[in-house]
Amino acid sequence: MKISCSIGVFAHNEEANILHLLKALSGQKLDRAQIKEIIVVSSASTDKTDDLVRQYALEDPRLKLFTQAKREGKSSAINLFIENSSEPVLVVISGDVIPTEHTIELLVSAFSDPQTGASGGRPLPVNSDRDFIGYCVNLLWRMHHRMALRSPKLGEMIAFRRLMSSIPRESAVDEASIEAIVRQHGLKLRYIPEAGIINKGPETFRDFVKQRRRIQNGHLWLMKHQNYQVVSQNKGTLLSILKEEIMANPTDLPRLAGAVLLEIYCRLLGSWDYYVKGKNPFTWDISSSTKKIKA
Repeated sequence: MKISCSIGVFAHNEEANILHLLKALSGQKLDRAQIKEIIVVSSASTDKTDDLVRQYALEDPRLKLFTQAKREGKSSAINLFIENSSEPVLVVISGDVIPTEHTIELLVSAFSDPQTGASGGRPLPVNSDRDFIGYCVNLLWRMHHRMALRSPKLGEMIAFRRLMSSIPRESAVDEASIEAIVRQHGLKLRYIPEAGIINKGPETFRDFVKQRRRIQNGHLWLMKHQNYQVVSQNKGTLLSILKEEIMANPTDLPRLAGAVLLEIYCRLLGSWDYYVKGKNPFTWDISSSTKKIKA
């Protein structure tokens, strides 16, 4: 028996990538999984995103478009998706990434195990690591992979059981909030590294700091409001995987040291924003250099 899913795509001015993403979803190789509907939630897009989605819906009748008049944060958009979706397994994906052709099959078929509450794949950045920021992006996702192999950490695109009617609207780290709810239900997370998710990290120092600063702020909010700590906040785990990285790439030690200092700087800024300024960036400033994936 096939496991049916609803897919939610979340977009704000994604005209550069939205058709690539929708074609990738329509072309998924499926056996045990079945895509019943694809719901795009477009939050106050001012480019051609909405028109492109409507046009593509003529080719794929499973596609539905919901629009928000103003940006209310991704968690709010996810709640709109949950409310209007129909299937027992839900998949959430940002409009600026592309799944490889077996990703939906791998993520959704994981729910044949009744103890699995959520599943996630491996983000694969297209950034070149020749420049320093590109190196930092690739390093972060390598470390994410190492962490997730030890203790599942899901991101960029996740599937989960319909355990909730909504997630906290004020969360700036929606995937981690879903992880927390799954754990609260006594179910497990499953990391599936074979499920590839092509993404693009920041290309500029400004965008990199902006993104990492927001994520740190969101993780602090998560610890206070959902009593949940993601594995990347565990200092012992971080030190252990840093040692693994040094052993695997000893010639990159100078760049690694620079990347660690940059991450510390971003975390300090995020902590300052949360504890001192009282900020909660659940509706965040877009990092424009993360768009336009050339997959």
